[in-house]
Amino acid sequence: MSGRDPWAELRRFTPARIALGRSGDGLPTARMLEFQRDHALARDAVHQPFDPERVAVNLSGIETIQVRSQAPDRAAYLQRPDLGRRLDPASAKGLPPGPVEAVIVLGDGLSARAVHDHGAALVRALLDRLGGWTLGPVVLAHQARVALGDHVAAACGAAMAVMLVGERPGLSAADSLGAYLTWNPRPGRTMDSQRNCVSNIRPGGFPPDAAATLIAGLMGEARRLKLTGVELKADAALAPPPAP
Repeated sequence: MSGRDPWAELRRFTPARIALGRSGDGLPTARMLEFQRDHALARDAVHQPFDPERVAVNLSGIETIQVRSQAPDRAAYLQRPDLGRRLDPASAKGLPPGPVEAVIVLGDGLSARAVHDHGAALVRALLDRLGGWTLGPVVLAHQARVALGDHVAAACGAAMAVMLVGERPGLSAADSLGAYLTWNPRPGRTMDSQRNCVSNIRPGGFPPDAAATLIAGLMGEARRLKLTGVELKADAALAPPPAP
């Protein structure tokens, strides 16, 4: 019987932890070290402080404004998810009242690293595709969870919230962004089925440029249908416009 592992060939096609092999009853040393490295990267991504000035520099020429959630620090953010969903009252007063069609929020979420590495590129690619939209300034949010975008949009009088947020790191990716689109956002919205999500946005996953095309397409369909969520399909967003 050949000692060749048939799963090893499949490892070329995915960063998922497959075909790890074995050494006796445990993992080979190399695989164990890879696991420990990836676990450390995931922990670092969760605890890395958000640096909005760094992001703002990469967005030079684009108006930005900073806000905070009601989570005062990272420990509270991790232990009290509800605080990360609420906008700090002082931040709410500093937002322009609008109205606008959409507001883009770039929040640290569970991976500030993802925002630092890919946030500006995604925002720029998205803005390049949103000609004809009335938009507010790009909002950079500290200690943010997805629902914080609802509060920001309500304060800005926006018909749609586009929340770009660092995703929960995994053992194969610690730098993924997620995009959550919500039509008619409002504080207290609890049905995630009314949002559209585009996930795994990073060069090694869903490249930011391609993701921006999908997000812009979804935004256009959401504006036309005045809804987001399970009734808004990605294939419709990418379909060519009907012939005149």
